[in-house]
Amino acid sequence: KLQVPAMAQENQFGSAGLSGLEGERKSGQDVRTANVMACVAIANVVRTSLGPVGLDKMLVDDIGDTTVTNDGATILNLLEVDHPAAKVLVELAQLQDKEVGDGTTSVVILASELLKRANDLVSMKIHPTSIISGYRLAQKEAVKFINSKMSSKVDKLGREALINVAKTSMSSKILNVDADFFAALAVDSVQMVKTTNAMGESRYPVKAVNVLKAHGRGVTDSRKIAGYALNCTRASQAMPTQVNKAKIALLDFDLRKFKMSLGVQVVVTDPTKLQSIRDREEDIMKERIEHILKAGANVILTTKGIDDMCLKYFCEANAIACRRVKKDDMRRIAKLTGGQMMLSLAGMDGEESFDPAMLGSADKVYEEKVGDNELIIIEGCASQRAGSILLRGPNEYTLDEMERAMHDAMCVVKRVLESNEVVPGGGAVEAALSIYLEDFAKTLSSREQMAIAEFAEALLVIPKTLAVNAAQDATELTAKLRADHASFQEDPVKYKDCAHSGLNLITGTIQDSLAMGVLEPAMSKCKSISFATEAAITILRIDDMIKIAAPEDPRGGY
Repeated sequence: KLQVPAMAQENQFGSAGLSGLEGERKSGQDVRTANVMACVAIANVVRTSLGPVGLDKMLVDDIGDTTVTNDGATILNLLEVDHPAAKVLVELAQLQDKEVGDGTTSVVILASELLKRANDLVSMKIHPTSIISGYRLAQKEAVKFINSKMSSKVDKLGREALINVAKTSMSSKILNVDADFFAALAVDSVQMVKTTNAMGESRYPVKAVNVLKAHGRGVTDSRKIAGYALNCTRASQAMPTQVNKAKIALLDFDLRKFKMSLGVQVVVTDPTKLQSIRDREEDIMKERIEHILKAGANVILTTKGIDDMCLKYFCEANAIACRRVKKDDMRRIAKLTGGQMMLSLAGMDGEESFDPAMLGSADKVYEEKVGDNELIIIEGCASQRAGSILLRGPNEYTLDEMERAMHDAMCVVKRVLESNEVVPGGGAVEAALSIYLEDFAKTLSSREQMAIAEFAEALLVIPKTLAVNAAQDATELTAKLRADHASFQEDPVKYKDCAHSGLNLITGTIQDSLAMGVLEPAMSKCKSISFATEAAITILRIDDMIKIAAPEDPRGGY
C-alpha cells in the first residue's frame, strides 16, 4: 500500500474527510512566489511609463473604448485584475492618488521591488517576521532622513518653486512641451481657491477648481476662468445672458407640469370636472415657481427637467434657468455660494413655501460661448472662492490626458503649499536614502540587518528605471549618483555641491536637482515609501491561501 504524504492529505482537505471545506489550499513558499510574481507582473505594466521620457499605454476595454495615458493610477484602474495580491497594488496606487495626487507609478514599482527582494530573503531561510520588522525600521529611518536632511522650505524658494514642482509633475505627461504655460495655470488656479480654516491654517481644495474640456483651438489656448463654470446652457434663448447680483436657487426636483404619482387614481364621476383637474395640475406648478421667484431667485438650477410652460414664467421674470445640472456640480455650487439644495418645497406641515435663506448668492452669472458649446459661469461666489480651467485640444484622448496631468499638478502644488516642504527629484532622494540605509544596516547586529540592506538596494529601482526609460546607461548613471551622495554623507562640507545630485535624463549626466528646479513635495516621497512598505508587508505576511470551491448544484448546474 502506498502511503499518502502528510502534505498531500493537507492539501486535499476537502476529500480527506473534512466535509464543508471543499476547495484547494496552497501554503508556504508556493503562495509567496505566486503573489510576488503577480505583483511584479502588475508593476511591469507601468514600469516603462515612469519619468520624463516615459512611454504611454493604450488601453482598450471590452466595449472598444480607448484610453491613452501614462498615469499609473489610471492604467491600474482600467486593468481588470483578478489576482487578490495584485489587487493590493492597484489599491495602493489609488491610495497614493487620493492622498498625494502624484507618484502613483513609482509607488507601485517600489512595492514590487521590495516584495521581490523579500522573497529572495525568505528563500535564503530568513523568517518573514524578521524581514517585516527590518522593513518597518528602514521605513521609519527613511522618513526621518527625508524630513531632516533632504527637504527644503518653500518660503526660501518662492513662487518659482511652486512652478517647478508643477513642471516636474507634468514632465512625464502629455503637457511636457508646454510645461511652463500649464504649470503657471495650475499654480494660479490652486492659489485662487485658498481658504483659511478655524485654526488659521491655509487650505487649498482642489475640488473647488472645475476642469472643463472643449474641442478645438490649440493646447495653449486653454485658460483660467475666475468663477465656477458649468457645462450647460440656458434652457431658453429668451432668457437674459447675464444676471448681476445673482440669487441662485438649487433645486433637485422636476419643474414640469404636475402629474399624479404612479399608482394614484382619480375617479371622476362628472366629466365637467376633468378640465378643472387639468387646470389645477398646471396651477400647482405655477404656484411653486411663484414661491421660488418671490423669494428673490433670479438664477434657477435644477438636476431634473423644465418644461415649456415653466420656462414661460422664468422668461417673464428675466431669470436664467438651467436644467439637467450634474449633482456633483450642484453640491459644489451650494458650498461655494452658501446656498442649499432643495429636494422639495413642502414644509413640516405639508404647506409649500420657499425660504430665501436657501438661496446662494454670487456677483454675477453669465453665459459664454466656447467652441461649439455654451458655458454658464458663476463669478464672485459668496462663501468660498472658486476657479475653473478651460482646456482646449484637438481630440477626446488629448483632453482626457491633459485633465489627468492638470489634476496631478494641482494636487502636487496643493501639497507643497500646505506642507511647505520640497525635496529634489530625479532619483536624488532614493540614491541618498540607499547610501544612508546601507550605513545604518551595518550598525545593527540583529537579523534585520539583511532586510534593511535589501530595502536600501530596492530604492535604487527608481533611478535605474528612470535611466532605462530614457535610453541611458542605468548602471553607470546610478553608480555616479550613489558616489556623489556617498561623498556628501561622508564629508558634507567638502562635497556640499553633491547634496542634491539627481539625474538629468535628457543629457544622461548628473545635475543639482534643486538648482535645476526638479522638485517634488517632501510629503509625496514620505507617503510613497510608507505606502509601498505597508503594501509589501501586507503581501509578505500571507503564507496560506485557501480557495473555496463553488458548491455544486444537485441538479447538475452551478
